[in-house]
Order: sequence, then C-alpha cells, then structure tokens
Amino acid sequence: MADNLMEMLERARAAQKAIEFWSQEQVDEMILAVGWESYKRETAEACARLAVDETGLGRYEDKVIKHQKKTLGVIRDLDGVKTVGVIEEDKAKGLVKIAKPVGVIGAITPMTNSSSTMPCNGLPILKGRNAVIFAPHPRAKNTCEMICNEMRKGLRKVGAPEDLVQNIKEPTMELSQDLMKIVDLVLATGGAGIVQVAYSSGKPAYGVGAGNATIIVDETANVDETALKIFKGKTFDNATSCSAENNVIIHESIFDSLMAGLKKQGGYLVTGEDRAKLKAAMWPDGSHLSGKIVCKSVKVIAETAGIPVPEGTTFLMVLGEHIGSEDMFSAEKLSPVVTMWKYSDFNKAVQMVIDITAFSGYGHSCGIHSNNEAHILELATKAKVSRMMVRQSQSYGNSGDWVNGMPFTMTLGCGTWGGNITSENVGWKHFINTTWVSYPIEPVIPDPEVLFAPHFKKYGK
Repeated sequence: MADNLMEMLERARAAQKAIEFWSQEQVDEMILAVGWESYKRETAEACARLAVDETGLGRYEDKVIKHQKKTLGVIRDLDGVKTVGVIEEDKAKGLVKIAKPVGVIGAITPMTNSSSTMPCNGLPILKGRNAVIFAPHPRAKNTCEMICNEMRKGLRKVGAPEDLVQNIKEPTMELSQDLMKIVDLVLATGGAGIVQVAYSSGKPAYGVGAGNATIIVDETANVDETALKIFKGKTFDNATSCSAENNVIIHESIFDSLMAGLKKQGGYLVTGEDRAKLKAAMWPDGSHLSGKIVCKSVKVIAETAGIPVPEGTTFLMVLGEHIGSEDMFSAEKLSPVVTMWKYSDFNKAVQMVIDITAFSGYGHSCGIHSNNEAHILELATKAKVSRMMVRQSQSYGNSGDWVNGMPFTMTLGCGTWGGNITSENVGWKHFINTTWVSYPIEPVIPDPEVLFAPHFKKYGK
C-alpha cells in the first residue's frame, strides 16, 4: 500500500499540536522514554543486525556500538537543556527569548547509518516539541521501520502521541521530494544529490556536504598512538562515516615509522599495477565511487579489484600522486582505503589540506596529530573546514565523542564552503524557533567622538 503523505502530515500536525504547550518536564520525560527504547541493548542489536543484512554495509559489532554511543551521547547533550518558554534573558538589554516549535520536520536518512540516524535526529527534534516524518533510503526502509516503532513505543509509555514519529514505509526518491515540499523544515542527511533536492524544495533545509577528512601528522606526534587512532577511525564500521580518515599527510622525518606503525595495525600498502586495479575498481567510470566497494570489507574490495592482500589486512593504503580528478585517491573513498602523502614543510602540508578539501570535502573536516600549538593554530586558521580534531580519531570525534566537547549528532553542517547554511553539528537548537521579546531600557547612545577615536587618531577627521 502506497504511503499517503498528506494523511501522514495531518497526523503529524495533530500530534505536534497536542504537545505544543507541554511543560519542560513533560518534554524531558518524553525524551528519556523515547531515548531508552532507542538505546537499550536489544534494540541496538536488532537494528544493527537488520541494518547489515538489509544494506550490506558496515559491520554488525560496530553498528551496535555506534547506535548505543550516539544515542546516549545525544540524550546526554539534551539533558537539562531548556527548549520550552523563556530560554534566555538579558536584563541589561531588556531582552527575553522564548523557544517555540518549528512544526513538522521531514528527515531524509541515509543507508550508511540506517538505524542510529533516527534517534540521533529524532530526539533533538522531539526536544523542540516537533513531529518528524522520516524518509529512509529505499535499501534501509526496514531498519528505519524497526527503530521508529521502538521510538513510538517510548512515546506511548508517557502518553505522548505516537504520530510524533512516523516513517515512509515504501520510500522512493519521488516520495522524499514530495515530503520536502509539504513539511515546515527539511533535514537532509545523505549524498550530494538528495541535499541539492532539499535546498530546491522551497522549504528551509539543513543539509550536509561530502566528507573527505584529511589529517596532518607532524614530527611532534606520538607515532604509535597516532597509528592506532588512524586505524580505528579508518576501519570503524567499514568507514560508513563520512568523517573516516581519507588522507594522511605525514612529515618526512616520521613517514617510515608511521607507515610501519600502520602496517602493525593491519594496514597494507597497495602499489604498482595493483594500485591501478584498485583505482579502476573503486571508480570504474573515473569519477564516481562504485557501489560494489562502498562501506565493504577489505576482503570484498580486494576481490572486486582482483588484487591479493595478506591475511589479517584491516585496511588498504595507497600513496598519493596528484590532488584532483587526475587521481581520485585524493577524494572521499567511503571504504577502508586511505591515501598517504609526505611533506617536508608545514606550510605546504596546510596547503595540501586546503587543496584536497577544495577538490573533495570542502567545508567538512580535517585533523592534526601534533603537540606543536603553533602548527595546530595555523591549520585551524587556514583550513576551510567546519571542524578540526586534534590528536583524535576523526570518525569518532567529528560527530561527538566522550573525549571531546563536540555535540553528538549524525548530521554535520559544512558551512557555505559545502553549500550548507550552518557549519555546526546539527542539533536541538536548529529545531526551534525563537521569539525575541524586547522591553524598553534607558537609552544607550554612543558618543561619536569616542567611538571613532581610533580612526581619528590614525587618519584624522
């Protein structure tokens, strides 16, 4: 039976209207109920198993970890946050800010993170007293259905309308496009195509840009620790995360030792004719990643490419040759394949980050393994990215981790560089409207002689 979007929208609007003026206490009770049903082990395991079986992407064990970690992190970030009534007051300026719901939000979700995206997006949406209709990738529809049913179970438990959370059961690109046109706000987590459609829907939209996390390792880095973190970030869930390490730019003085450290973690350097075979398998038309390798295991990728790899190989490495379309290994790879580069001058390494991300992953992220604060600040200042991890696994840290202060999310804004309206990790504050209430205050009129004094002193009047 085809999904009737207008009926779903009517139910969503009725459900949202029912909680529009709920108290903060009621909202927070709802978040904990939905959060628990989403987080608990049996839910995570069932969703992870179905996700792998349905999509063929990633690793079951890692998906269980990701589902629980990201869900718990979002709940932690929402704890104590005010989203009802007065959320801010500045008496000196006579300003009071009041939070209000957006309404009904249409959330487009990918098949790469087909279960964790729903609670990670849905909980902040509910925190703002909104309703959400999920439009999953067609190859992840059953996983979406499973986790949405668990979220609805949590709603029932606290007497909240179940239709605050709905999902399209037989998704198509056309239905996703139609959904975007009728909701109040669009949240598009997925590839460049769906994000472009979201921005063309005529409705306000939060989209994301492509990832191609590019990492500098300078001469002050702890080699063994860095090798372990790169290995973890590159291999987790077969690199389903757009934040997984894609390019590593290494100072020449530690290049060999870091490569040796990575090989100890199961990294295998693919060279010569095998490199060419791997490239042809990954980009058969020269520019678009093959679905046969995206988020697949090293074994599957090697077999697809027809190249031998040693037993125990956990990820593949290639040496970077050119930046740009002439060598697609400089682009996002969405697989346990990482490109290694060598540098001698730090300024040139920074320029390589700029050039690589300008070609692929503009605005998304970069990282650095360094104990040199001047190097860290220089990269942070010059790189056109929205987030930069210092001495961390990139795919763990970008979207929130226990060892950093980044907000937990599954949706990473890439700023105007990536064609997005926000450069932040998308969360609860992006799902509320705010009314500014202004009270009269004593006049605050500046003295032009004082205000322009620095200019007058240097240039005269």
